[in-house]
Amino acid sequence: MNNQISRVGQGIIPKIDQQKPASGESRASFDETLKQFVTDVNSLQNQASESIDKLATGEIADVHQVMIAVNEANTAMEFMLEIRNKIVEAYQEIMRMPV
Repeated sequence: MNNQISRVGQGIIPKIDQQKPASGESRASFDETLKQFVTDVNSLQNQASESIDKLATGEIADVHQVMIAVNEANTAMEFMLEIRNKIVEAYQEIMRMPV
C-alpha cells in the first residue's frame, strides 16, 4: 500500500535530531532558554519602572517613550504567562496519560 501522507514532508522538514548547530554554535537547552526569557522580561519590567520614575521626576518629558517601555514590558509579560500556561497544560496532559 502506498502511504501518501508520510511522503508529504519528506525532505522538506528536517528531523530535530538531524539539525546540527552552526560551527562554533551550541544549542541552548530548554531551561537555559526559559531562564534567559525570564531574565529579559524582568529587565523590560525594570526599564519600564525606571521610565515611569523618570517621568514622575521630570527627567523624561516624552510620554511616548514611557508608554512604549510600559507596553513592551506588558506584552513580554503576557507572552511569558502564555508560555507558562502552555507548559502547565502540557504537564497536566502528561499526568493524565495512563501508565
